[in-house]
Amino acid sequence: MGQVRFTLGYRPALDGLRGVAIVVVVGYHLEWPALSGGFAGVDLFFVLSGFLITRLAVDELQTTGRFDLGAFYRRRVDRLAPALVAVALTCAATL
Repeated sequence: MGQVRFTLGYRPALDGLRGVAIVVVVGYHLEWPALSGGFAGVDLFFVLSGFLITRLAVDELQTTGRFDLGAFYRRRVDRLAPALVAVALTCAATL
């Protein structure tokens, strides 16, 4: 018998948990008493992000037999650059 390959697939619940983590961090910075555990939100966000990124790397290794670090970082830039530009422009406009 062949080796069974595990695939995580898309899990909306993990996006939801990352959203909760973000709300907790924002609530902490806005000093909302009910959301005073901002550090826990940061921890949760990074653990989930690390898990999902590792899963992407493992999937690529299983599919192609290699991991292209350059392509990995290009995908991250493509995903994050629009938000970075929007935040930078907003901050610059408020100066």
